[in-house]
Amino acid sequence: MKIAILPGDGIGTEIVAEAVKVLKALDLKFETESALVGGAAFDVHGHPLPEATLQLAKDADAILFGAVGDWKYDTLDRPLRPEQAILGLRKNLGLFANFRPAICYPQLVDASSLKRELVSGLDILIIRELTGDIYFGQPRGRRIATDGHFPGAEEAFDTMRYSRPEIERIAHVAFQAARKRKAAGGEGRVTSVDKANVLETFQLWKDVVTEIGLQYPDVALDHMYVDNAAMQLVKAPKKFDVVVTGNMFGDILSDAAAMLTGSIGMLPSASLNDKNQGLYEPSHGSAPDIAGKGVANPLATILSAAMMLRFSLNQPEAAARIEKAVDSVLTQGLRTPDIHSKGTTQVGTVEMGDAVVKALG
Repeated sequence: MKIAILPGDGIGTEIVAEAVKVLKALDLKFETESALVGGAAFDVHGHPLPEATLQLAKDADAILFGAVGDWKYDTLDRPLRPEQAILGLRKNLGLFANFRPAICYPQLVDASSLKRELVSGLDILIIRELTGDIYFGQPRGRRIATDGHFPGAEEAFDTMRYSRPEIERIAHVAFQAARKRKAAGGEGRVTSVDKANVLETFQLWKDVVTEIGLQYPDVALDHMYVDNAAMQLVKAPKKFDVVVTGNMFGDILSDAAAMLTGSIGMLPSASLNDKNQGLYEPSHGSAPDIAGKGVANPLATILSAAMMLRFSLNQPEAAARIEKAVDSVLTQGLRTPDIHSKGTTQVGTVEMGDAVVKALG
């Protein structure tokens, strides 16, 4: 097993170090190799995704990724900004399916911004299509308008687009995930989120998801407009089981769902291609405002490493050990500042990582 370690920028280096520490405590046989990515790579190589880093990612069985970005890079041309690294990895590795579980641990019910009765027992899986939509659609750019409301004025434009095969494959992923959750005692329902009442792109999305749903008669399907989905996430989040949606809507909704769990610092993610090669990262960003202070929550990254063991490295028992250890640490009352509350013990990044290692037994 070869794991590419790409810490990135900001708190990325700190949280990835703790996840690697936990992985090494499992005493599994794997090889790791690290490389620069994002702003750190730009500073040394002049590009956020150097060819050597991309090749390492291609050669690895899985990638453990931290976070990229810093305000100081905001003046760079867009192709050179740190965030282009993650977009480039998704595109070059074909990482089309993003899994973002939003689980509210019983110990963190009161850390959520919502009432405990709304989030107690929450277990949502958001599946976001990752390589299409407005983030990758062409044409895009800036120009002087020749028509519209203000001809002669500068305008910018992006293209939202999806093809039938792109929608079909992410729909299959969602229905299969719901089927597995049902077999494990879950509800077995897919909510497809679109904006079919306004956008042709998402009318096609809705039509195709409906067609694919007929192949899974054991899985329930409903459709919801994205604005209603955003409202329902904060009104009645437990009505959701598996949510499948496009790139942009998924980006927004998954971050909203993160706060239901108490902190985005608790939310892992996996981005997979059709060979189950995956990139695993916390759902939060690089948080340059707290970088180097030793206060970042490493649990999302540690839980991302557990997802990596389960999905790409075929080590489900080891994944379960990590998840159980995280649960144990929370039960002990240990909290980083983002989830700290009265009656719990505040610890830093390294201390939380050490506690998870100790809980592995």
